[in-house]
Parts: sequence; structure tokens; C-alpha cells
Amino acid sequence: MLKVAQIQLEPLLGDCRANNSKIKSFLDQSLDADLIVLPELANSGYNFTDRDHAFDVASGSECINYVNFLTEYAQENNVYIVSGYLEKVKDILYNSSIFVTPGGDSGNYRKIHLFMDEKSIFEPGNIGLSVFDIKDYKMGMLICFDYLFPEIWRILALKGADMVVHPSNLITDNAYKAVPAQSLINGYYVITTNRTGTEGDITFCGKSFITDKRGNVISSMNQFDEGINFTEIYPLLSRNKMITAGNHVLADRRPECYSDLCD
Repeated sequence: MLKVAQIQLEPLLGDCRANNSKIKSFLDQSLDADLIVLPELANSGYNFTDRDHAFDVASGSECINYVNFLTEYAQENNVYIVSGYLEKVKDILYNSSIFVTPGGDSGNYRKIHLFMDEKSIFEPGNIGLSVFDIKDYKMGMLICFDYLFPEIWRILALKGADMVVHPSNLITDNAYKAVPAQSLINGYYVITTNRTGTEGDITFCGKSFITDKRGNVISSMNQFDEGINFTEIYPLLSRNKMITAGNHVLADRRPECYSDLCD
């Protein structure tokens, strides 16, 4: 069993100092959990006016030090943390997710499928899809609009993921339809942690949720409120990929029939 805490919050656009303080407060209230999951771009906010705006935010010390803060916090409090964050590498920006462990290890994912204006701010992810160890389980990471692209969800299943964490800044209801299907198709848990609030002309959907290996929504939050959602999940159940007595969701694939799939 793994106890998950989803932190649904409303970051302040560009105010990494205030966001870090808020995140610290929520983390302190989440320490009964094994795994804490925060939204996409939790430390910076989302709706930047342009790339220069995002770059200025990413260049600030409070933004740069966010990963170190999470790493130290995980070690000091014996907890695993996943958070979306604004990543700057020299003069390049990525919409990324960091995974930090009590042992001081970390893993990174850079969002592959960019949504709308993100394309003018961020570079697409370039480090592929990894599966990380968390206790006795295997975990993959995706971000928000990745929900629409089944190939990457299947790759994580083939790499042995028992669950996928999915930090998000959702503004439509499409993910609430697609993510349960990805859980069912691949036979694993998905932890979608969304943000709430409004930035400029964008209002976010909230409603953070968790789906089990059958695509059932087993836990959810409301649209408007900041808060913490605690849920117990059983990732080892994801290793039984039988969908009926005679059907296995991975072994029944027919790759030799899929040659028409476009690159």
C-alpha cells in the first residue's frame, strides 16, 4: 500500500518566493503520506505573457533553488515528492516534473507534448520516458496535455510502471475522459494533480483525481478549493494485467499488425 497526498493549490504567477512558502506549508500538512504530488509549474504559475517573462521568472534565485528545496525536504522528512516546475538550462526553458526521494536521489521528466502558447515559451521534452523506483513500486511521470497521446502511456506500461504521476494545469474537461481510459488500457494507477484558480484569461479546472487499474476514479477533489487529498493505493495490483480470464492487456498486443502506424 502507498499513501498518496495530492496538493491542489493556486500558485501566484511569477512569485516563486510566495509559492515556495505556500508549498512548504502544504508539505508540512502532508507528512502522513508516502508520496506527495503537486501540480504542473507549481513553483512559478503558468500563464506567462511571453517567453521573456518566463525566462525572467526562471532566472530568479527562488525558482532556481526550488529543486534543492524539495530534495532537502524529502530527505529531512522521509517522504517522496513529485512536483511540476519551471526548469531553465542555460538559455532554454522546459516545462518539467521532478521526483525526489528520502535517499537524496532524483528523476526528471520534461513535457513532450506542449499545449497552445507553451510552444512559444518551452522546448519540447528531450530526455525520454523513464520509470523510477518508489519503495517496492515503479512510477512513470507525464505532464498535463500528455494525456492525449496514447503512445507514451503505453511505453510506460511496457517499461513496468505500476503508476503514473501526472502533474497538470488542466483548463478543459478532456483529461477527465482520457486519463481513466489510459488507466484501463494500460492497467495501472494514474495520479492527476491539478491546480485551481485563474491567471489572466485562463481558469483552471481543479478536480484533482486518482484512477485505479480498471479506469475507475477512486478519489477526487472539487474545482475551486486549495487543499490536500489523501488516498491509499495498491500499486502491486497493477502487475496483474489480466483484463479477463483469457486476456492480458500487454501480452495480447499484435505489434506485427501495427506497421501502418505513422512515425
